[in-house]
Amino acid sequence: MRLTSFRWLLVLGGVVLGSAVARGQASTAPKSSLTALLKASRWQKRVLLLCAPTATDDALLRQRQLLAPARADLAARDLLVQEVLLNQVSPTDKKYLTENLRVSTTGFTALLIGKDGGAKRRETEPVAPSSLFSTIDVMPMRQQEMRKTRRQ
Repeated sequence: MRLTSFRWLLVLGGVVLGSAVARGQASTAPKSSLTALLKASRWQKRVLLLCAPTATDDALLRQRQLLAPARADLAARDLLVQEVLLNQVSPTDKKYLTENLRVSTTGFTALLIGKDGGAKRRETEPVAPSSLFSTIDVMPMRQQEMRKTRRQ
């Protein structure tokens, strides 16, 4: 049986992520590597990486609070929220985060990855959902999605 891209994403941990987003929570333990998750998400989902040194990081806790009431808006924008605890990631993922995504290992970083796989926004402080959605809503792909939704 051939897996569709969406099903493949679910196999790679999207079930955990999707259900977490639906409950207004983020996942802290991907079932696969971060690079595999980002590869599987490409052209399917936008990804908001919430990178923090530990699960008790003040900025991470604040970001969770800010995103919790916005779960419907996260889903409407095909946005996957993935927490990355830097004290728990594999050496390979840590290297990818620092070298490819330029994420600091000593502080909080919110990194928005577009459906095309590119970094679209980087913040070192928690970001308000409205500000995040403003960034997403001006993206050409999101504009197409909104036009398509209006026609239906």
